[in-house]
Amino acid sequence: MRLLVVEDDRDLNRQVAAALEGAGYAVDRAFDGEEGWFLGDTEPYDAIVLDIGLPKRDGVAVLESWRKAGRTTPVLILTARDRWSDKVQGFDAGADDYVAKPFHMEEVLARIRALLRRAAGHASSELVAGPVRLDARAGRVTVNGVAVKLTSHEYRLLSYLMHHAGRIVSRSEIVEHLYDQDFDRDSNTIEVFVGRLRKKLGVDVIQTARGLGYVVEPEAEAGGKRRSAR
Repeated sequence: MRLLVVEDDRDLNRQVAAALEGAGYAVDRAFDGEEGWFLGDTEPYDAIVLDIGLPKRDGVAVLESWRKAGRTTPVLILTARDRWSDKVQGFDAGADDYVAKPFHMEEVLARIRALLRRAAGHASSELVAGPVRLDARAGRVTVNGVAVKLTSHEYRLLSYLMHHAGRIVSRSEIVEHLYDQDFDRDSNTIEVFVGRLRKKLGVDVIQTARGLGYVVEPEAEAGGKRRSAR
């Protein structure tokens, strides 16, 4: 999953980004409202952490602009303002959740996980495809109950495919949603990551839709009949 952190306090921005990256997300960073608005308007983020008190353009105005333009990316507001009226203003602008400073980083991580689950239509932090289980809260993957050690790139790939189980995910979508702006988007590494992931899992849950991308079947269908597109 690819996230954006918009926070003008550089130390806090770095801390939040580091915590999110440590949890297995790809993270881009912005330090003012103009830069944050532009990135959120042009890049396909899975969720955004947005401070309200930003220079150049207020966070509420940024959020209102995104929503008016039809951007539905889940947004977690992060701000020092803790009055109920500020919370109402944020929610009315289109925020999905709200955390007031000071905060515990674990709470931010938990709320981000919840936003991503809701956006993908999942009620639980545990995703299942046949014998494969991914615990988003613990960052743990098991196959038939046995833990599988994955690299951060492999974990991101599996997590994204399982969050969107039942839908064909194109290679370009994988690159846009799993890697930050510095990633070489012209490379052919997606196929390499898929191959390594399949080998480590040892079970056939990631199917290839020729010419289209990859798909993980939902829990009820995983391990059953393969797609003819494979």
